[in-house]
Amino acid sequence: MPFQLCIEYGKFPYPFPRQGQTGGGRAGNKGSKMADIGAYLKKHTEALVKDVGIEAACEITGKSKATLGRYYSDNAEHADRFMPVDAVARLENAAAYPHVTAALADLKNITLSYDGRNSDSPRTGGVNSDVIALSQRFAMLMTEYQSAIEDGIITVNEAKRLLRETSMLQQVLIEMKLHLEEESVS
Repeated sequence: MPFQLCIEYGKFPYPFPRQGQTGGGRAGNKGSKMADIGAYLKKHTEALVKDVGIEAACEITGKSKATLGRYYSDNAEHADRFMPVDAVARLENAAAYPHVTAALADLKNITLSYDGRNSDSPRTGGVNSDVIALSQRFAMLMTEYQSAIEDGIITVNEAKRLLRETSMLQQVLIEMKLHLEEESVS
């Protein structure tokens, strides 16, 4: 099941820590070292392999069980071994969730959104239909916002609805960008 990911940058990006530096990011916690980041990535690599299944992961990547195991082993001798990015991409295409991609995004304080659509299906419409959809989505966002601020307090549920509408608006903008790119190439 392919994923179409929408990347949203957080308000306060954290630099990825270099060797010996302390770093930010929610996953690494302040004061963490590169080893902590490695352990975090290995944990998510293991989750990815288990999501797909070890036998299927071996078949998809062309790696043995032992090699895959080394990629997420916490033994000191395998501390610097990580799964190649092409193998991660192939496994995440077969997985129910992009574990390693989400972990990397988390380290940089980036939010990934899964929209549930098949990215292989052709995009319909064009820029004109995107402009109409953009106007409609923006109107829905403003309606939700007006409803949320009526009492002067934005509740958790209202914030979730606003976030959902914002994500849908962002998706329309991405579709519009893709249509414009297609038209500029033609």
